[in-house]
Amino acid sequence: MALVRWYDRDLEPTSTFDWLQRQINELFDFPRIPESRGLFDRRVSPAIDVIEHADRFTVECDLPGISQKDIDISIASGVLTIKGEKKVEKQSENTKVYRKETWEGSFQRTLSLPTGVDSDKVEATFNNGVLKISLPKREEAKTKRIELKTK
Repeated sequence: MALVRWYDRDLEPTSTFDWLQRQINELFDFPRIPESRGLFDRRVSPAIDVIEHADRFTVECDLPGISQKDIDISIASGVLTIKGEKKVEKQSENTKVYRKETWEGSFQRTLSLPTGVDSDKVEATFNNGVLKISLPKREEAKTKRIELKTK
């Protein structure tokens, strides 16, 4: 089933031209892929979320269609690197692809880690195509609450 955008063309006399212009623009509308920001990141890379908790940082990365054996995670000199490859089955010669918005191939994402991360206790899990990396904070980097005393 294909979803089709609906526009009410009867509102204004010029709306037919606006509708036609939108249709032509959609023909040349390439997939919107997040721009890379790291030195070694490519234009086609999975998106990454970084969340700070009181005791750790969590990095989440959606990797649908990627096997766990095709993912490599490493930490060196305060830099977290996630490498992988999305392999796609080749189409037969009788098929035609009209629009392809999914990406394929190898990728690499790099993130500079804050100085308070304990890189010896990093844990990673991969479940249902979602990679979660837990980066615990060192004790001295955790926020400590100081109680006010009155005199």
